[in-house]
Amino acid sequence: MPGTRPQVVHPQHWPEDLDYAGKRVVVIGSGATAVTLVPAMAASAAHVVMLQRSPTYVVSEPGRDAVALFLRRWLPAWLAYLLTRWKNVGKAILFYWLSQTYPQTVRGWLRAWAQEQLPDGFAVDVHFKPKYDPWDQRLCAVPNGDLFAALSSGRASVVTDTIQRFTAGGVLLSSGEELKADLIVTATGFTLQVMGGAELVVDGEPVAFSERMAYKGMMLSGVPNSAFTVGYTNSSWTLKADLVSEYVCRILNYMDAGGYTVQVPRADPAMERHALLDFGAGYIQRSIDELPKQGAAWPWRLRMNYVADVLSIRHGALADSAMEFRRPHAKPD
Repeated sequence: MPGTRPQVVHPQHWPEDLDYAGKRVVVIGSGATAVTLVPAMAASAAHVVMLQRSPTYVVSEPGRDAVALFLRRWLPAWLAYLLTRWKNVGKAILFYWLSQTYPQTVRGWLRAWAQEQLPDGFAVDVHFKPKYDPWDQRLCAVPNGDLFAALSSGRASVVTDTIQRFTAGGVLLSSGEELKADLIVTATGFTLQVMGGAELVVDGEPVAFSERMAYKGMMLSGVPNSAFTVGYTNSSWTLKADLVSEYVCRILNYMDAGGYTVQVPRADPAMERHALLDFGAGYIQRSIDELPKQGAAWPWRLRMNYVADVLSIRHGALADSAMEFRRPHAKPD
């Protein structure tokens, strides 16, 4: 209808009955959500624009793992799974190490890989060449290069600019260009919340998360019988979530066996305090002052190394000088 303003939708509040078939769509953002939505919506929308303030590194990954398929043909399922999992872990660790050690080389690889999948003359340096080095902020992987395919087909496009304001017909950019839209999707990130926004109270006193230290990256100093998950920013988030779950189960079994009812990490007040996460992504920086702190050394140091965490979290000792266990009506061990 003439004069109808574009509908605005946030991905976390996606209407079940949203119909974008044949519509002009602008997706604001260039993170994991945006690069997932654009090719999916481009299949039925009239056209989809990915509007980004600045570029993100995007790399294509095969939708089916050829090594995993080969191993499953010749090995028992459990062994094929184990080898595939560690192959993928090793690949992620190696790529992160290369990115941090030889950033200019990896920047060149990422640019070349993107250029190979885009049409001749595509402005790769404008839309897919970030100012930051690889893994200083997060890198997005797209299955089978579906984002690049959508851009190559003409059903989607990318615009790198900033927004001046929304208009009755779409989005007015700082350059003066107006993107016409029937639907605007604001895939602009999120705000981290410790403990999902829950309020913790210990002995009648509210817990200020930013004043606490993170023990092994999963427990708060001075807060008993609780745990949380901070995943890896340089690999799969769920790798760390699995280890946290295993550790909590180990703690519970240890407490049952020893007759303990309370466990609580205790931090030295004189310990050095550092930001919990050293990562430049906007969703981290927006919340960094509200997050717990970390120390300079394990177990108060949050590590981004899955292999080291497997050794210490899955197989390491549960009792140490920082962890206090208590039995009912007993003094601390």
